[in-house]
Amino acid sequence: MTRRRLIAISAAAAGMALLPPHGKAAQEGVTWQGEAMGAQASLVIHHPDRAMALKLTNDVVAEVRRLERIFSLYMDDSDLTRLNRQRFLIAPPLELVDILRQSREVWTLTGGAFDPTVQPLWDAYRRHFSTSGAAETGPSAQIVRECVGRVGLDRVACSGSRIDLSVPGAALTLNGIAQGYVTDRVVDLLKAGGVERSMVDMGESRAIGSAPGDRPWRVGVSDPLDSARIIEVLEVEDRAVATSSPFGFRFDAEGRFSHIIDPRSGATPQRHASVTVVAGHAALADALSTAFNLMDVAAIAAAVHGNAGVEVHILSHEGGWTRIRA
Repeated sequence: MTRRRLIAISAAAAGMALLPPHGKAAQEGVTWQGEAMGAQASLVIHHPDRAMALKLTNDVVAEVRRLERIFSLYMDDSDLTRLNRQRFLIAPPLELVDILRQSREVWTLTGGAFDPTVQPLWDAYRRHFSTSGAAETGPSAQIVRECVGRVGLDRVACSGSRIDLSVPGAALTLNGIAQGYVTDRVVDLLKAGGVERSMVDMGESRAIGSAPGDRPWRVGVSDPLDSARIIEVLEVEDRAVATSSPFGFRFDAEGRFSHIIDPRSGATPQRHASVTVVAGHAALADALSTAFNLMDVAAIAAAVHGNAGVEVHILSHEGGWTRIRA
């Protein structure tokens, strides 16, 4: 998974507000700091029962670690790495089957713009631009065509007993949905522990309930060229927010080839400066924000139509906003 600046979770149990750091309830909170999902992480849980706060803290950290061992591309022994290496996986974890099911739903909704089998194209761009003296025009057309031939979620067979990558050279990446999926699992754990107010930020944000004072949570959308500058503020309750931008990572110094690769063509078009999606679940918001970067406004509107609760905020390269709601 891509490295994020910070993972932060602040949660309050029923009947407790999230207070400033020097408040009395803050002193009763349990705080954890460390690394999770390749990023610096912090977790604060306020609960009238300190033992429950400790348990929730330990449960969240353990769950994130467990899911990393399933979804990570950077662990040699993760389930995803083993699947890519041997092209099959017997008795896969339920979470891997579930995230592929959700991926297929978004793949269908977006006409293939979201496709976890895009990994061969990612590898081709990475290899090309990490080679000394690499052509500024990117991988050859032949290499791109060969990689596109290995892409296609419809050629992945997935069941509770086995996953098969039927195409030689095929490989999966869950970078476009895993952060959101993990966020949703953390939210489930917190709710089960009695948490009624929380902002979970694991690269993608998801709110539980309302903010202190029964106001909506405020989530800032950063300038894609200056992450310290907030250019839009969204108000959400019990919603998730995810933003994707071609400026997040670029393979080449000139910035012509971004990490958002169209699995259908192998190109890296930069249609929009950024796309922010608000949805009921973080996995859906995460995957849609990735796919919508590859789609024009009309196609995005068609995908959103009929999906209640989904809204999209598209920032153009000229700085204008287009907002779409179901």
